[in-house]
Amino acid sequence: MLDTSNERSVVPTEVIGVTDVKKLTSGSLLARNTVWNLLGQVAPMGVAVFAIPMLIRHIGTDRFGILTIAWMVVGYFSLFDLGLGRAMTNLVAQGLGRSQQEELPAIVWTANGVMAVTGIVGAVALAAISPLLTHSILKIPPNLQPETLRSLFLLSISVPLVISTAGFRGILEAQQKFGLLNIVKIPMGVATYLAPVAVLPFTNSVTALIGALVFARVIFLFACIGLALREMPVLRHRFAFDKALLRPLFTFGGWMTVSNIVGPMMVYVDRFLIGSILSIAAVAYYATPYEVATKLWIVPAALVGVMFPAFSTAMAVDRLRGAMLYRRATKYAWLFLFPLSFVLIIFSQDLLQVWLGHEFAVHSTRVLQILSLGVLANGLANIPFALIQGTGRADITGKLHLLELPFYLAAVWYLTVHYGIVGTAVAWLVRVVADCILLFLLADRIMGVRQRVFWPVCGAIGTGAVVVAFAPLLRGLPIRLFVAVCGLAFFGLVVWRLVLSTEERYGIFRAIRVLQSRIASRGAQVEV
Repeated sequence: MLDTSNERSVVPTEVIGVTDVKKLTSGSLLARNTVWNLLGQVAPMGVAVFAIPMLIRHIGTDRFGILTIAWMVVGYFSLFDLGLGRAMTNLVAQGLGRSQQEELPAIVWTANGVMAVTGIVGAVALAAISPLLTHSILKIPPNLQPETLRSLFLLSISVPLVISTAGFRGILEAQQKFGLLNIVKIPMGVATYLAPVAVLPFTNSVTALIGALVFARVIFLFACIGLALREMPVLRHRFAFDKALLRPLFTFGGWMTVSNIVGPMMVYVDRFLIGSILSIAAVAYYATPYEVATKLWIVPAALVGVMFPAFSTAMAVDRLRGAMLYRRATKYAWLFLFPLSFVLIIFSQDLLQVWLGHEFAVHSTRVLQILSLGVLANGLANIPFALIQGTGRADITGKLHLLELPFYLAAVWYLTVHYGIVGTAVAWLVRVVADCILLFLLADRIMGVRQRVFWPVCGAIGTGAVVVAFAPLLRGLPIRLFVAVCGLAFFGLVVWRLVLSTEERYGIFRAIRVLQSRIASRGAQVEV
């Protein structure tokens, strides 16, 4: 008997929508969108540097603590979208790749209708537990409890706003409209810090500050709705609710929710264990280098935000293109992460010494070196993570997180008890390296063919491990400078000779020539 399974799959994967796939996943578009995403993350961080000290000065530490909790609560209760926003983005991107425009209204309105309901449930839940949070769980000073309770009640209004915004934002992401999205997302991120600052001349009430945040969320929601309806006109002409879509939405979204709950749990549980096993001071010595090292995730996060809908589109129609995108994304993530991780490992002691003083450098240098290697592995792991979810297999990543959790909890407890915060860092490193290796292996299995990225990734992590092992032997700044220069020069040689394609090397030469010509033309204008 002839096996016709491949023959049946050829028609939809090779004929339908290939032009749309190439348009939605072109290299220049993805690169431009990654830059937009990066700006969307960096701009609010830059504003926060100036806004946070101003807020603390004007409203005091206690009120600022309440405002910080408000920011955290909104992020946590956004889990009430149940992963439906991501599921909808996945289905819309697949529909665009197949040129099945007629299916999009049902996907969008079904997902957003359900998300509106779950958002209301989240708002009611937050309002219900607000008295318990205010009077029992959180150590709120008695004189601030009435103000805090009013703030939490007001904050509950923002939960459906945040969840519905994620739904309409996903429409723009599926269409690779990250430029438009960030035009409104950047002001929203900035408003998270500036809206409370704008209220300070009138009052220092946390309720008023949170009211400004909620008002900004309303504006952001309507901006996303307007852009989504403009960029996908078919949504304005057809409203549809399809019960048959509930199962795929909730299946994908449910496993996304598992990852969204278990993932952050594994991120923060180490600090609670350090605080209970060692001391609060040890938490600071561990958490500070963690925050430093994980800032390297900004670029991979911006890249993955773009690649998820790109993978969803390509893998639904043209798996060869999806494989090409996967290899390129892994390569560019490595090109960014490896040299920065290498430099951070080498100069950990110097950075901590200059920034936080001798005591922090003594306690945290080794931790920062170990965590820097973990950030390299975890940043690379984001690429196969996005690919696996882009194929609609969020169950794989969810099950992987559930499998890792008990082993990680046991390892972090044992190593923290016996080796302190260095043991905690080692436990985190082992988990993220294992997670990285498993994700790349699973991605290869899903693709059905090896993508020639697994062993280079293992080599990069292995090289980083050697650097971490020998870093304590590099005593003195001149020696560290010498090793860093030699290491980066060797890295550059390997990249130029073995990693970059002929087309990419030509592109670099062309960019240099364009830059030189622009500098020369400006110099000529100055002389005139």
